[in-house]
Amino acid sequence: MASQRLLAFVSLLSTFVASSAQPASGGNSTLSACQSIAKTISSASAVYYPGSPNYTEDNAHWANSSSAASTCSVEPGTAEDVGAIIKGGGHATNPGFSSSTGVEIAMTRFSNVTYDASSQTADIGAGLVWDDVYAALEPHGVNVIGGRVSGVGVAGFTLGGGYSYKTNQYGLAVDNVVAYELVLPNGTVTTVTSDDEDLFWGLKGGFNNFVCLSPAWLQIRLTQCIQGIVTKFTFKTFSQGEIWGGLVTIPASGVDAATDAIANFHANVTDPKAAIVPAYVYSSGEVTMEITIFYDAPAQPSGIFDEFLAISGINRSVLKTQSYLSLVQSTAGLPGGSQTFFGAASFIDLPKYLLETVINETKFWGDYITPYSGVTILNIVEPFLPTIFSHGAPDSSAYPPDRSVTLLPVNLFFVWNNASQNDRMHDAMVQSQHQMTLVAVAEGQDVANAGIYPNYALYDAPLESLWGGNVPRLQSIAKQYDPTNVMSLTGGYKV
Repeated sequence: MASQRLLAFVSLLSTFVASSAQPASGGNSTLSACQSIAKTISSASAVYYPGSPNYTEDNAHWANSSSAASTCSVEPGTAEDVGAIIKGGGHATNPGFSSSTGVEIAMTRFSNVTYDASSQTADIGAGLVWDDVYAALEPHGVNVIGGRVSGVGVAGFTLGGGYSYKTNQYGLAVDNVVAYELVLPNGTVTTVTSDDEDLFWGLKGGFNNFVCLSPAWLQIRLTQCIQGIVTKFTFKTFSQGEIWGGLVTIPASGVDAATDAIANFHANVTDPKAAIVPAYVYSSGEVTMEITIFYDAPAQPSGIFDEFLAISGINRSVLKTQSYLSLVQSTAGLPGGSQTFFGAASFIDLPKYLLETVINETKFWGDYITPYSGVTILNIVEPFLPTIFSHGAPDSSAYPPDRSVTLLPVNLFFVWNNASQNDRMHDAMVQSQHQMTLVAVAEGQDVANAGIYPNYALYDAPLESLWGGNVPRLQSIAKQYDPTNVMSLTGGYKV
């Protein structure tokens, strides 16, 4: 019966999505779909309309560039009530990737975290943000491979790949998921494990090609579903005590010294418990920096971060022993509510000349966008150990498409206010990504056709740039599990 109810729900939504290509303004077909859904779902779920607090919260988005007002919002409370489109929490920046002008599906009620000490795993609902997950696991002294910034959703981060402060030790999020609860387009609720070879592979980094999802750290969240909807993840857990670190700010006068420190850190530090996330920030005509420093123990060993601590003007007082959750929550505060795009590039190494290119791009394009309502640019580089992809077997996941070479993700982040400038900002970001890649190639890095991290990619990135030679397999799996292509009716990348 439950499967039949979901199948009816999917049919209703697929019919609605096809009709909602036009802007929704409460038209008869749209409103009728909302009312039909309300009659179909169980009492564990609910439909909300404009004017209600739930509707307002469900339609809230971190960036205006991904926002669209829906005719109604639906909060499914069971896997059986889950529909064919979903919105998981509002951190997407790409237009149409986490909202719908028709029915907005919010995964808010999939919010349980259950730790199993015997199997050392945790079941995590797809509607959660990582703050809630860390808070629930903290009393058990364990953790999972999750997001690095406050307010990031579980599903999008995980399904896109998932880089973490603990990636040097344990790999990507996709390397640490042992099961997915998945609602297929035919209404079947199933648990996907390594026994389900194709589905399991595709869910590991296949992003929106298989599932509807929620947000990621500086990453997009999509509502596109081609193969089904994940409602729960089962993660491996790891022991977690207090950590040492914090988010430091560096004035323009310290950027050169910080750049030296980043290059030296990447070249010389081999301790997998150590991590940094440096961001070059355009502010009032100059480039400053924010660097998150992390060590997975209550105290830092000598020698690892000394070069950073010696930088003049650094706010050392924020570097302290604290909980993992406390560190994550200290990294909130990225500018949201404006027009925002993410973009991506990939490097193999981080020598100073390449970091200087990132600085130059930050300054050049920051100056360029300012007259066009530009607010800021952040260009974030991510040093990781060359062994991070070894935590998963070769060809064990859709992303990364090739584990033989470790690629270091670069996240471009543009913020502006005037939506009329969206095309201009898009073109500027494309040029900046291209310039970073050109310089890396000119200096001998084989990244001309390297894969980019899907969670950072600009909304119109070619599929091959995300999944490389894995695209045909993704297309084959999507066709197998959704032969009528119902799930492709929503937004996002299409395979």
